[in-house]
Amino acid sequence: MILTDTHTHLYSKDFESESSTLIQNAIDKGITRLFMPNVDSESIGAMLQIEKQFPINCFPMMGLHPCSVGPKYQQDISVVEYWLNKRKFIAVGEIGIDLYWDKTFFEQQQDAFRRQIELAKKYNIPYIIHSRNSFNEVMEIVAEFKDDNIKAIFHCFSGNVEQAEQVIAAGNFKLGIGGVVTFKNSGLDKVVEAIDLKHLVLETDAPYLAPTPHRGKRNDPEYLVLIAQRIAEIKNISIEEVAAITTQNSIDVFGI
Repeated sequence: MILTDTHTHLYSKDFESESSTLIQNAIDKGITRLFMPNVDSESIGAMLQIEKQFPINCFPMMGLHPCSVGPKYQQDISVVEYWLNKRKFIAVGEIGIDLYWDKTFFEQQQDAFRRQIELAKKYNIPYIIHSRNSFNEVMEIVAEFKDDNIKAIFHCFSGNVEQAEQVIAAGNFKLGIGGVVTFKNSGLDKVVEAIDLKHLVLETDAPYLAPTPHRGKRNDPEYLVLIAQRIAEIKNISIEEVAAITTQNSIDVFGI
């Protein structure tokens, strides 16, 4: 059984000196493919170090997180462009719009999102969408770049069935399903039940959004098994089938 975590911040300071052990624990449980979204220029070094330690398991992305968009965002976008030009990255991400904490830089977030989608198209790699309290705003920009050749993952999807169908109809998009699917009354179980598994990929978003029974605590990479198990229960299939289909979906997106 091969499980794929399409979104995990393995380089996070929340893991500190434990990261290597935690990654190995995940690999030992069959989670042998771990994809790392970048946050900003300060996270690049630690992310690339993880890749160096686990080159056949851990794959870095390059992007500017919407919560890191501020007055100097254009300079930060230049850093993203520099790295994409310097070496191969698996995707552009994570990028998007976040209006949960602060709307001060909404226009700048929109511009950063557009510019980074353009970079994904330029380098012919997928992009990873972060959307929080901004579904309509994100989808409006996604529609501007509709292209059957470009692929993307709607990270940490937590909307309803109608919104899930809207994302799928937008192009070659997958829905990233994480720990929220294990939360009581989250409603995400209804989405997973209604949507064909071919549209879903798994993610932890570690160290955030730990699944039940670890909710509210640090999310460790090995907890992806709990997410896969919950989806298997909802779909009334084996965890092996969930692993096989969602891993193939991730291969379809990332090309590896």
